[in-house]
Amino acid sequence: MRQRRTSQRREPTIALINIVFLMLIFFMVAGTLARPLDSGLELVDTSELEGRAPPDALVVHGDGRLSYHGEEVASAEAYLAGAPDRASGDVRILPDRGLDARRLVELGRELRAAGAQSVLIVTERVLE
Repeated sequence: MRQRRTSQRREPTIALINIVFLMLIFFMVAGTLARPLDSGLELVDTSELEGRAPPDALVVHGDGRLSYHGEEVASAEAYLAGAPDRASGDVRILPDRGLDARRLVELGRELRAAGAQSVLIVTERVLE
């Protein structure tokens, strides 16, 4: 009679332990990339705010048209000439998402050249 040979096949537990350990290290590092907020900090709750543009913003449409309070504006100079107090303070621009960035920069330069003290671009910001 022949004896049956039993294989000395070991379970690959060492490889499994190494993989789990590497995953643990990865998640520990990935979880600490961003610094946590201060423990005493409470963020402002904006869930009840109504999102709308500032009432004094110059709207720039995607095709480059300008409007203020729903009425067409011919140029940056015409916008500032409409109310002299606009040139003495901040001018807010509300650009369309589809507006070319070069046109936005050009408009900012036109407003500064026409006498605006500073030009502010109103954007949407989302904190997730």
